[in-house]
Amino acid sequence: MGALSSEGVMKRALAVLYALMAILVWFVALSPRSSAQSQSPLEPAGSIRLPDVSGRIDHLAFDAGRQRLFVAALGNDTVEVLDTAKGERLRSLRGFKEPQGIAVVPDFDAVAVANGESGTLQLVDAPTFQTRWIANIGGDADNVRYEPRAKRVFVAAEGGIFAVDPASGKVAHGIAINGHPESFQLETQGPRLFANLPSASQIFAADRRSMTVLARWSSGRCGANYPMALDEGSRRLFIGCRRPASIAVFETEDGKALGAVPTVGDTDDLFYDAERKRLYVIGGQGAVDVFARDNDVLRRLAQVPTRDGARTGLWVPSQHRLYVAVPSRGGGPAEIRIFEAQG
Repeated sequence: MGALSSEGVMKRALAVLYALMAILVWFVALSPRSSAQSQSPLEPAGSIRLPDVSGRIDHLAFDAGRQRLFVAALGNDTVEVLDTAKGERLRSLRGFKEPQGIAVVPDFDAVAVANGESGTLQLVDAPTFQTRWIANIGGDADNVRYEPRAKRVFVAAEGGIFAVDPASGKVAHGIAINGHPESFQLETQGPRLFANLPSASQIFAADRRSMTVLARWSSGRCGANYPMALDEGSRRLFIGCRRPASIAVFETEDGKALGAVPTVGDTDDLFYDAERKRLYVIGGQGAVDVFARDNDVLRRLAQVPTRDGARTGLWVPSQHRLYVAVPSRGGGPAEIRIFEAQG
């Protein structure tokens, strides 16, 4: 056989090159995606079991100084105290009647717990876990917030939102509302308070100094509006709706509706991650929806599975963590699942 011409050598070299390229493309297509591509915006980072805790779990609060998480175990009539640094339960506190809302009061080294059944607010000493005082608030005492500037605890109950002096337990003022407010948020740079009133399909704005209602806005097609998150910088409210299951966006200046997107059902907690411009929507249908925010446009990044009935939790920005309360169901134990934000 004669020697190949230079043209033949070139053709054979090109054929080999094309074959190698085809093999490379095939290998890349079949190989696992890179960690950057496959990484979820929320990655599981462990869980803390809640032995002997049964029934519904409501809201959570975080003590940054001690790295402790307080969990209102409503159906168990207990407050669970977790050490997030060690990843273990420290104590199970009794002496509550349907604990629902809960907030850490750092200026008084205490934790405020709203009892739904007794309609009271209970202040617990953070170092000793002993009750300092119990104040009568009103029926179905629920969500709790602390305002450091005024050193007041705010609690929602039937008939309004009430301000309580943490030092004495005295109910100082009340914002009268015909109905039961659900989630509410406090401005940090201003005096306003925003709250959901699902029984009337309304959102209302109030002045915390005068304790008067400034405006009432219709929630429109957002029915059963329970959870709420506030982005004070852009003057936006994010409202979790159960009917239909969606997230609605409103302006805080005039209550103008700016749009809505579908989300996981039966949501009871909603958080805004200002650093990453994301929303975390915890739904009792058994998932956390993660939305990226581009101005007033929300785009779902991921839906992270949890368990049916897991509809409350807490976003802790300093830890870049989302804690999700998972009740005991189907043979699975009650627990707090921990997710770390990525990106």
